[in-house]
Amino acid sequence: MTRDEVVVNSEDDTRTHKVFAAIEKVSYDFDIARPIWLDSNISDFKKYSKVRFYQDSFIEEIPFDYLEFSVLEED
Repeated sequence: MTRDEVVVNSEDDTRTHKVFAAIEKVSYDFDIARPIWLDSNISDFKKYSKVRFYQDSFIEEIPFDYLEFSVLEED
């Protein structure tokens, strides 16, 4: 693992909006372009609440193998 970050979002919003906001924040903080959601990414995320974005999900070159994003929900 090169780097990790936890984004906490307590806003009253949909899960989808929270996910997109977190990806936008992480992309900004890591200084990378936001990944493109491919069909395989969507499928994995629906099943596991976790997704890996490889180079094919980015327009620009990334200096790592993949970006892994997962949702950890607390009650």
